[in-house]
Amino acid sequence: YASSKAGADKVVADITKVQVSLPAPLTQAQGAAVAPVAGLPTVAFDPTAGPTITVPSTTTPPAATVSQPLIDGTGDPVAAGQSVTVHYTGVLWKDGSVFDSSWSRKQPITFTIGQSQVIKGWDDGLVGEKVGSRVLLVVPPADGYGSAGRSPSIAGTDTLVFVVDILAAG
Repeated sequence: YASSKAGADKVVADITKVQVSLPAPLTQAQGAAVAPVAGLPTVAFDPTAGPTITVPSTTTPPAATVSQPLIDGTGDPVAAGQSVTVHYTGVLWKDGSVFDSSWSRKQPITFTIGQSQVIKGWDDGLVGEKVGSRVLLVVPPADGYGSAGRSPSIAGTDTLVFVVDILAAG
């Protein structure tokens, strides 16, 4: 909206809306496969059902959060403060049981990274990874839900394993 008076040399404008057009999010990770790291969970991927995560039964979970790319995306690195759209599956290290998955809901989630809207393991583990990446996150209790856990299925001693596809950031 802009208005002016006849003969006046000034224009007064009220900006009522700013719209930023972001590229459409990816539907799944896209990029170069990264060789798996021994001792970490392995991942099989189905484009419809999403990832299947297999936790090694004879390995102790790491004491610190691990962020391991499985696919190295070709997009820009994720920066703290950005709105990020991801698809993910989370399992418990102790038995491999799925406790949450956006793939099963067929709906990615969007949140602001680095602002404590998600667990610390995600805030720390996804910043710096590129859009298009598939990232394996192994999150000890301190960087997950802490000693309180999260009812009904996550105990305060549970290490969490996630596979996260970074679909968009902006």
